[in-house]
Amino acid sequence: MLSHFAAAAVSLAAVTAGPSPGFVPAADREIVFTVDGTATYGTLHVPAHRAGQRLRAALLLPGSGPTDRDGNQPPHTSPGTLAQVAGALGDDRVATLRFDKYGTGRTGLGAYRDHPETLDFPAFVRQAKAAYESLRDQPETDRHALLVVGHSEGAMTALLLGGTVQPRPAGLALLQPQAIRFLDLVALQLHAQTAEAARQGQFTPEQQHAIDAAIDAAVTALREHRPVDTSDLPPALAQLFAAFQGPSNRFVASDDAVYPPDAAAALRPGTRVLLTCGTNDSQVPCATTDALAAALRRAHASGPGRVPLPGVDHLLHDADHPDALAPAALDALHRFAGVVPRPSRSSGK
Repeated sequence: MLSHFAAAAVSLAAVTAGPSPGFVPAADREIVFTVDGTATYGTLHVPAHRAGQRLRAALLLPGSGPTDRDGNQPPHTSPGTLAQVAGALGDDRVATLRFDKYGTGRTGLGAYRDHPETLDFPAFVRQAKAAYESLRDQPETDRHALLVVGHSEGAMTALLLGGTVQPRPAGLALLQPQAIRFLDLVALQLHAQTAEAARQGQFTPEQQHAIDAAIDAAVTALREHRPVDTSDLPPALAQLFAAFQGPSNRFVASDDAVYPPDAAAALRPGTRVLLTCGTNDSQVPCATTDALAAALRRAHASGPGRVPLPGVDHLLHDADHPDALAPAALDALHRFAGVVPRPSRSSGK
């Protein structure tokens, strides 16, 4: 048996020794890569690992609009969705790269600064492809265990990358994905908002019918490159469709040209795919993912497949977790990463 003095010495040595030789603690570092003449800035998170170990690694892709590397649109909204996803995957020893896409953060508009009207959806796909290649080439990355995780519109981008990049990703996580054409999704959202306004007495049934018909006519006009008649639309919707015909027209048309279920056919058979949909997601209702889920089955993607998230909204939150990933979303991510889902704190297990 050790003397009290010897035991104290051993205890002190254990405290002061620090990490064992060859152990690399978790760390973030700034990554810069160039695509189409634009320096793009991102954050690489590397979990704790053994020196020389190659890790699974995931590219994280944000949703639509000016959404930065963390999943925020400052100064208006700061849910931190992608930063939280990076943290969850880091707990499962998956390295992650997230970046400021065009129009956000340190990247800004880059080469498109003087002609932003020429920025289209394929430019964002090329930027994501360059990010994937940058992640692939990091010294800690296992290039045979690459993943792509996209949220909302970023999930559609992830799906396109899945069938085109080299090497093909081992898995895709499509979180609350844009799973139908862009203008169809916009029309669906606007019809739902109009129905709710009518339910609250803001429109008569006749007015609701006229607005719904005008929305559908506006979508058809945009696709046929004709002027949109906004005379039967409320002012806010008239402004929206006017904007779609303005400087953003090129982006809208190129985004709307993509039908996500078609992109699934290019996936490598056996690609591991998670597709989530929240039952409280008013932006991307679960029913909009039906065709994509069927296309993934036809493409012989492997599980987890489609996972409904009870009570979860578009930002992956629920009523009990308004500022953090809901337990159902965390469980889905852990399952995707190959980890047995952990009991939620509220389950009492």
